Amino acid sequence: MPALHPRPARPTADARRLALLALLALPALLLLAAAPRAAADDGPAWTAEPAAGAAAAAARPSFYLAGPAGTVLEDRLALANPSDRERTVTLRGADAYNTPGGAFAVRPAAGSTGAGSWISFGAATTVRVPPRSRAVVPFTVTVPPGAAPGDHPAAVVAAEAGRELGVRVDLRVGGPTLAALTVEDVSVRGTGARTEIAYTLVNRGNVALAPGLALRAEGPFGRVPGRAAHPLPVELLPGQRVRLTEPWPGAPALGRVDLTLTATAPGAAPATATASAWLLPRWAGAAAGAGLLALGGLAAAARGLVRRRRQRPGPPPDGAPAAPVPPAPPAPADDRATDHELTGAST
Repeated sequence: MPALHPRPARPTADARRLALLALLALPALLLLAAAPRAAADDGPAWTAEPAAGAAAAAARPSFYLAGPAGTVLEDRLALANPSDRERTVTLRGADAYNTPGGAFAVRPAAGSTGAGSWISFGAATTVRVPPRSRAVVPFTVTVPPGAAPGDHPAAVVAAEAGRELGVRVDLRVGGPTLAALTVEDVSVRGTGARTEIAYTLVNRGNVALAPGLALRAEGPFGRVPGRAAHPLPVELLPGQRVRLTEPWPGAPALGRVDLTLTATAPGAAPATATASAWLLPRWAGAAAGAGLLALGGLAAAARGLVRRRRQRPGPPPDGAPAAPVPPAPPAPADDRATDHELTGAST
């Protein structure tokens, strides 16, 4: 008698769901398992900062160097490598400048012709930092004999494997200083609580400035809410120009306003600029656009009506001969045959 084999049981719906979830979660589990190994191999990123002058000295956020033209200044950069592998870091000096929005930025290696080109690391432009160690690299700043007095912002840039860190260098050359600031190109944009004022600040002196701003506004019925004097979140470097915006939540919804912007900075005389603007809500702008379109349509219709009236002939003026009337066209010939009268008797 043949043996009977039991039919294998089909997996239930719950079992199929669990298997599918396990399959989908497998790549994520593999990544989680590999992440600790990668973190252990790479470790924290390396850092660059000014070296402390003494063991108990506080950390410095940037370098500050000062001296007369023609002098050579010295300082030291500290590179820390807490990772588990050696780091090869290249060092250079760079000019600093303000971006159009006011941020502090540094120029590329080929674009530095100012104070950045005065910085030299000598033979230590490439430094190997062993794992879990720290290297202190000295550098010099050679101020040219003809350098102008005032601030010359620069930076020390450290780069490794596509990653760059910049440490600011505040360099002041001895001599007379001038703090001078202007505000220009004032305009208003937006409506309601989103109204903002755009303006340009220009540092026309030879020292860095920490500017502040105040706004005064006058409407058709008197003074309207403006902005009290307050510091701006920007440091304006010598000779730089930045374009900024100032929120104006208290702007009136409708009407003409006269604005006065006053920019200030320590040591500089206040600078003012004025502007006038019409403030309209959005629905007023849409209604004005629709009205202009309607007026354009009416003007086009009026021009068409005048053109048609000019093309229509009118009565002749007094004393002028009447226009000849063209003769009527001849009547068409009768194609029917003429009936002939038959006379006489038949033969």
